[in-house]
Amino acid sequence: MVEFVGAGTGAVDLITVRGKKLIEEADVIIYAGSLVNPELLSYAKAGCEIHDSSKLTLNEVIELILDAENNNKMTVRLHTGDPSIYGAIREQMEELDKHGIEYEVCPGVSACFGAAAALKLEYTLPDVSQSLIITRMAGKTDVPSKETIESFAAHQCSMAIYLSTGLLDKLTEKLIVGGYKEDTPAAIVYKATWADEEKYICTVGTLCETAKAHNITKTAIILVGDAIAHRDYSKSRLYAEDFSTEYREAKH
Repeated sequence: MVEFVGAGTGAVDLITVRGKKLIEEADVIIYAGSLVNPELLSYAKAGCEIHDSSKLTLNEVIELILDAENNNKMTVRLHTGDPSIYGAIREQMEELDKHGIEYEVCPGVSACFGAAAALKLEYTLPDVSQSLIITRMAGKTDVPSKETIESFAAHQCSMAIYLSTGLLDKLTEKLIVGGYKEDTPAAIVYKATWADEEKYICTVGTLCETAKAHNITKTAIILVGDAIAHRDYSKSRLYAEDFSTEYREAKH
């Protein structure tokens, strides 16, 4: 059995209860060493085999899993954040399907939510933004032609941009071409929820200089949108006194 487990945003205590339990039960752990907090490995039981997948190819990861299966061992594939966001899990699952190996997924807290918590943000402020776009810049790995930064920027909603800290000059240009103004609120959150977390509020136009001023070149998430400034929004109708719900009658 293979368990894909989301390690969360970085802080050891932000893994789910289920995720921690699975780590404790694992006979083999294959973890994304470039991003997963290694302190999570302290939850592993004595004798657990631990492998850093940052040094492995897909085939080598699968070989480790097959070896574990042949020896009736349970494997935890420990991914950063939530496995469904840039986790490259589908390709692993297809290989497991070929070999008839069962697997399950345990969700985790993704970086955009850790960053929002660090900045005390609400991405979906009424009359400001009711949507959150999670995306990344095209880099060594391309993105579909219909998913450019410019096309998403045209929506003017909240955006969380992963894997793009080293491309901030191009990102800024594309955000502005897409419709964001240079003074649109933005933020850079480095290693959200880790002990060495850094967070900076800036604007679309000052993303590059903010990153340079603090020597941030990787492991950061970029947030863009008016919700970051948390102003000029309407209160939620859900809690308004003149609004009835299934659980509460409006107070006239």
